[in-house]
Amino acid sequence: MLQNFSEMFHDPQFWVYFVNTAYFMIGIPVAIAGSLFLAILLSQKLRGLTIYRTLFYLPSITSGVALMILWKNLYNPEFGPINAIINWFIPPPHINTIFRSSFAAPQWLLSTKNIFGLDPEQVAIATKQLGIGARDAIIIMGIWAGIGGSNMLLYIAALTNVPQELIEASQLDGAGRWSIFRNVTWPQLAPTTFFIVVMSFIGGLQGGFEQARVMTNGGPAGTTTTMAYYIYTKAFEEFQIGYASAVSWVLFAIIFVVTLINWKIGNREVSY
Repeated sequence: MLQNFSEMFHDPQFWVYFVNTAYFMIGIPVAIAGSLFLAILLSQKLRGLTIYRTLFYLPSITSGVALMILWKNLYNPEFGPINAIINWFIPPPHINTIFRSSFAAPQWLLSTKNIFGLDPEQVAIATKQLGIGARDAIIIMGIWAGIGGSNMLLYIAALTNVPQELIEASQLDGAGRWSIFRNVTWPQLAPTTFFIVVMSFIGGLQGGFEQARVMTNGGPAGTTTTMAYYIYTKAFEEFQIGYASAVSWVLFAIIFVVTLINWKIGNREVSY
């Protein structure tokens, strides 16, 4: 058992896939902020509000595999509509411009590039890897799916519980919308935000398997292989059950520590 842990910590692949897992989590704050913004919009008195809420929540009840296959086709560099739109703004090949020579439509799921220039083979920075690639494509898809999901519903429910008398009192004192949100609404949303942050971090550390399995098979060059998918490949494809168990225990320990840190920091901000 201890030999598996020793082998794991000396395995460069383990650290690369750990970095991949952390990389995918950079979309979590954006998704949470987007969910809050959308919840505020959908808490206003709008005509057809129920229809809007249903439309934004609809991707959450759709089959995840179906959505991933859809996004895989959207990202196709040959005939995908995303690159078709991008190429529409790029000057034609016979026009030799600085813009044309310095920019090309991303290869998305086929590219190892990323916005931080991380090397796909080791934990290091490589300037040639700067760009947009498979990891960024999956993050964008995750943000799109997460903004209108359960977090949005939680924020909508929390917003309905904000005491209206506090808002009305602030308005009588001449407070603007931003001041009311910062001093009245946001403190009331602290318990909900704390719960969402904790659950999102746990989900982020455990996630990535479905995307890697359906969209990329962990590629290209392992750039979309997360800890969860690494455990799967080691256990059920390479049949190294002991090694996969060791990685699972390390993943559990990381989730446990991160949750404790979130709990300790979050409790300082939560107002019950």
